Amino acid sequence: MTRVGRWCVVALAVGLLVVAPLVGRWLPAGGTDASPAELLEQARAGIDQQWSGTVETTGTLQLPDADRFGGVAALFGEQTTMRVWWRDAEHWRVDRLLTTGETDIRRDGDTTLEWSFERAEATYSRDPAIRLPRPGDLVPPVLAERILRGVTDDDVSPLPNRRLAGESAAGLRVRPPSDLSSIDHVDLWTGQDSHLPLLVEVYAAGEATPSVTSRFSAVSTDPPADEILAFEPTATTDVKVEDVLDIADAANQYAPLRPPATAAGLALGPASDGAVGVYGEGTAQVIAIPLRDREAGALRDQLTLTPGVEQDGERTVASVGPLGVLLTGRDGDGGWLLAGTLTRDALERAGRDVLAGYVFLEQAG
Repeated sequence: MTRVGRWCVVALAVGLLVVAPLVGRWLPAGGTDASPAELLEQARAGIDQQWSGTVETTGTLQLPDADRFGGVAALFGEQTTMRVWWRDAEHWRVDRLLTTGETDIRRDGDTTLEWSFERAEATYSRDPAIRLPRPGDLVPPVLAERILRGVTDDDVSPLPNRRLAGESAAGLRVRPPSDLSSIDHVDLWTGQDSHLPLLVEVYAAGEATPSVTSRFSAVSTDPPADEILAFEPTATTDVKVEDVLDIADAANQYAPLRPPATAAGLALGPASDGAVGVYGEGTAQVIAIPLRDREAGALRDQLTLTPGVEQDGERTVASVGPLGVLLTGRDGDGGWLLAGTLTRDALERAGRDVLAGYVFLEQAG
């Protein structure tokens, strides 16, 4: 494409690539005859579709950057660009584009692969039901599906249409059905051609700008090709296999504890089959992870640097946008980490309930 005789073709192609997205924005958004209830179901169905595209996420949550939680802090506290190929919830690929290169995560059935091009490292692990957040959790269809759990027709209202990723998109405002939620509302827009959630904005109570935004800048509903999802390591790739995916998975597998059946009035979710408890759903959810002193101490030190933090001999607690973080205990005690989208009062109550209700495995029978 760089030969002299083909420069005019190159110029035309570049012009189309630059102008086409702008043309999509200039076109009128159009209207929709769908009711809020129909738009709600359409947004929920998005995760079941095949698609590929470029996703941009922006987070304004300045979370504690403790060593073993640093990836989560970056995920919710900065801008991220991803290329994504999605066949279904168990077969997908997410390439996170960084200034230093890219990191790819691929899922094939119950196996997850993380691959770093720069380090020439590939790590295989099982994909557990309970784990820390990762980039793929923030793509619009996945984020929308999680947020809409427990939402009914009475919790949604229409928003004006917008032009997004080259198509008209119908808007929907979601109010949390639970008064325990720290989220004020979520605005999302679903494409009228792709039938995918194209933009999701999460607003904390009292905030005029979104704390988390996820949008498609380009999207296609063509099925991802097999060769895109597949991975073949080169002869120089360092291939490893890990027994655990992250610190939440490790605690869930090996900590000799069991969380209580409820916390802050929220029931323990069906995925909770080990030491880690996940309570509630959708916009009112909290995870409780038992930590050893090594992890708890590092996180506690970082939490004390968070604006508005409160600390005493029983807990350290901070709120960052709609996300609340609470760590029980004091230095040398280890502790339970609770994090989720609960109000401060509900988060404090959940922390007390977990401390009062957890049992050692040998006591659980």
